[in-house]
Amino acid sequence: MSNLDTAMSEPGAGDNDDFEMVLDPKVQESIGRSLKAHYDDIVNAPVPDKFLVLLAQLEAIEQRAAGVSSDDRK
Repeated sequence: MSNLDTAMSEPGAGDNDDFEMVLDPKVQESIGRSLKAHYDDIVNAPVPDKFLVLLAQLEAIEQRAAGVSSDDRK
Protein backbone atom coordinates (compact mmCIF):
# COMPACT_ATOMS: atom_id res chain seq x y z
CA MET A 1 0.00 0.00 0.00
CA SER A 2 2.18 2.81 -1.26
CA ASN A 3 -0.07 5.88 -1.37
CA LEU A 4 -2.93 4.61 0.72
CA ASP A 5 -2.53 4.09 4.43
CA THR A 6 -5.14 2.15 6.29
CA ALA A 7 -5.81 2.51 9.95
CA MET A 8 -7.90 0.27 12.08
CA SER A 9 -9.77 1.75 14.98
CA GLU A 10 -10.37 -0.22 18.11
CA PRO A 11 -12.11 -3.48 17.28
CA GLY A 12 -15.75 -3.23 18.13
CA ALA A 13 -18.92 -5.12 17.53
CA GLY A 14 -17.88 -5.96 13.97
CA ASP A 15 -19.81 -3.28 12.09
CA ASN A 16 -18.41 -1.24 9.17
CA ASP A 17 -17.54 1.75 11.39
CA ASP A 18 -14.44 -0.09 12.63
CA PHE A 19 -12.43 0.50 9.45
CA GLU A 20 -11.13 3.94 8.48
CA MET A 21 -9.30 4.81 5.25
CA VAL A 22 -6.64 7.53 5.45
CA LEU A 23 -5.20 9.01 2.26
CA ASP A 24 -1.61 10.13 2.00
CA PRO A 25 -1.43 13.96 2.05
CA LYS A 26 0.30 13.97 -1.36
CA VAL A 27 -2.60 11.98 -2.81
CA GLN A 28 -5.10 14.39 -1.23
CA GLU A 29 -3.24 17.36 -2.75
CA SER A 30 -3.19 15.69 -6.17
CA ILE A 31 -6.91 14.95 -6.02
CA GLY A 32 -7.60 18.51 -4.86
CA ARG A 33 -5.61 20.02 -7.75
CA SER A 34 -7.36 17.75 -10.23
CA LEU A 35 -10.82 18.61 -8.90
CA LYS A 36 -10.02 22.33 -8.95
CA ALA A 37 -8.83 22.09 -12.56
CA HIS A 38 -12.04 20.28 -13.59
CA TYR A 39 -14.17 22.81 -11.69
CA ASP A 40 -12.35 25.74 -13.33
CA ASP A 41 -12.91 24.18 -16.76
CA ILE A 42 -16.64 23.84 -16.09
CA VAL A 43 -16.98 27.36 -14.68
CA ASN A 44 -15.13 28.87 -17.64
CA ALA A 45 -16.96 26.82 -20.28
CA PRO A 46 -19.34 28.79 -22.51
CA VAL A 47 -23.05 28.55 -21.77
CA PRO A 48 -24.78 26.45 -24.45
CA ASP A 49 -27.04 28.40 -26.84
CA LYS A 50 -30.03 26.30 -25.78
CA PHE A 51 -29.68 27.57 -22.19
CA LEU A 52 -29.24 31.16 -23.34
CA VAL A 53 -32.51 30.92 -25.28
CA LEU A 54 -34.31 29.47 -22.26
CA LEU A 55 -32.93 32.18 -19.99
CA ALA A 56 -34.04 34.89 -22.43
CA GLN A 57 -37.54 33.37 -22.54
CA LEU A 58 -37.74 33.27 -18.75
CA GLU A 59 -36.55 36.86 -18.48
CA ALA A 60 -39.20 37.99 -21.00
CA ILE A 61 -41.90 36.19 -19.03
CA GLU A 62 -40.74 37.80 -15.79
CA GLN A 63 -40.71 41.25 -17.39
CA ARG A 64 -44.24 40.77 -18.76
CA ALA A 65 -45.44 39.56 -15.36
CA ALA A 66 -43.86 42.57 -13.66
CA GLY A 67 -45.46 44.88 -16.23
CA VAL A 68 -48.90 43.33 -15.71
CA SER A 69 -48.68 43.57 -11.95
CA SER A 70 -47.62 47.23 -12.06
CA ASP A 71 -50.55 47.99 -14.45
CA ASP A 72 -52.97 46.25 -12.08
CA ARG A 73 -51.91 48.53 -9.21
CA LYS A 74 -52.95 51.73 -11.06
